[in-house]
Amino acid sequence: MDRTHNDSERFIDKQPLKNYWYVVALGNDLGLNPISVKLLNEDFVIWRDSDGDLIAAKEKCPHRQAPLSHGSLENGCLVCPYHGWTFGKSGKCVNIPSSADGVPISSRSHLKTFDVIEKYGLIWLCIGKPDKPLFDLKEESDSSFRRINTEVQKWKVAATRMVDNFLDITHFPYVHSGTFGAGQETKVPNITLEFLDDDFFGYRYEVLAANPEEAKNTSGSDEETVERSMTSGFNLPLTVKSTITYKSGLEHVILLLSTPVDETSSYFTFVIWRNDDFSIPAEEVISFDRAIGEEDRVMLEKLNGVMPLGKTALVNVQSDKATVEWRRQLLNLINE
Repeated sequence: MDRTHNDSERFIDKQPLKNYWYVVALGNDLGLNPISVKLLNEDFVIWRDSDGDLIAAKEKCPHRQAPLSHGSLENGCLVCPYHGWTFGKSGKCVNIPSSADGVPISSRSHLKTFDVIEKYGLIWLCIGKPDKPLFDLKEESDSSFRRINTEVQKWKVAATRMVDNFLDITHFPYVHSGTFGAGQETKVPNITLEFLDDDFFGYRYEVLAANPEEAKNTSGSDEETVERSMTSGFNLPLTVKSTITYKSGLEHVILLLSTPVDETSSYFTFVIWRNDDFSIPAEEVISFDRAIGEEDRVMLEKLNGVMPLGKTALVNVQSDKATVEWRRQLLNLINE
């Protein structure tokens, strides 16, 4: 156990967290080889079988604990790199090369598998019993919107600090002064929390944002500043959705996904949905959002250790209302 943090601050080993879905890879990351991922301080291997179905299991082979992600795929079966044990559908061991013909394979030789799905171009893993189905975003089925995926990165920061940051707008003039926050008003009007839709709880606000040359493809405007009508909301435990609506009617929806690798490191990716005319290449559309995310990463990686979750553990002001409510709900979840 990591003794550098008080047990009251730890959250990674809380059983209720295992019952939720977390992004661990892009769908495109799964090709001809298995991949290794880490979630909630545990290592897993994921591969596609011959039918294209996903299989997720513990990383270690039950024989001599070799890392299975270093193995190979043969006809959709995972072959251990150490002794050639072979695993097929549902993680069932189908071949032990060293065994004599006719000797049955023990049930202890099979891999324990976990729930894994592909949605929004992402691989989602649940290592407990899924508490509920993964949320549906209406933009995904709306033909006027296109989806743009970005790579999964690893940040050296606690996932809780990332969510706290993504729900906060008061850092915009400071952390994002190099992108859209330059000259932005520092005072924040009183925040009203509400259900933004069936799945996300948060608040609405207006922002007058800088619109430098590199942002014009994202905003769809040539003006020096643009008015943004925005929302920021959370879906427990660690998902944030931000929506940006411009006067032109352009909508830019950002799903911000933070996955706890361990107490102080996380996977991060974001997904964009836009109702533009699809004429601008995807990479040009998201380059500005990438720059914004990089500003967040640089700042967040300066914050050491886990983030205290208790209501009185940190000093809060009214503009922190959304993050205080998220922490309250997260604490209730992990202490169930």
